[in-house]
Amino acid sequence: MLSALRRLASFCLCACLCLGLAAPANAAKSINRTISPDDMEVIRRNAEGFKNAQERLPDLAKLVNKRDWTFTRNLIHGPMQEVGREMSYINQRLLKDDRSEANKLATTLKEALADLDESARLQDGAKLQKSYTSVATGFANYARVIPEQALN
Repeated sequence: MLSALRRLASFCLCACLCLGLAAPANAAKSINRTISPDDMEVIRRNAEGFKNAQERLPDLAKLVNKRDWTFTRNLIHGPMQEVGREMSYINQRLLKDDRSEANKLATTLKEALADLDESARLQDGAKLQKSYTSVATGFANYARVIPEQALN
């Protein structure tokens, strides 16, 4: 009988230890599931610049449709030039689980902008239209990664 009580006590002690050790790990995970106010402020500042560049897409579309090679490149190298840096700062401040996808989307958008610039430089109208579509899609896809709180 005493042996059975010892085994039961040992089992209860093991169960308590396991649950006690698992609880702080779960608490740490839930704490890390929110973005700190300082990080959110950095995201908010850079999201504003990203949104400003995104709002220039209709202007870019007009230039692409007119096949205005020079001003297309000027818009890419002017108002849209900082979008890569802004996405990089946003990605650094996102939750770790979201960074991988955000980095992929940012890379895709930067490559699309580079293709658009190259198409305008080569004065390739067909490739210019296709590249613009990729740029517009890239902006839309990346905008979904930005936390809603940063956009308000």
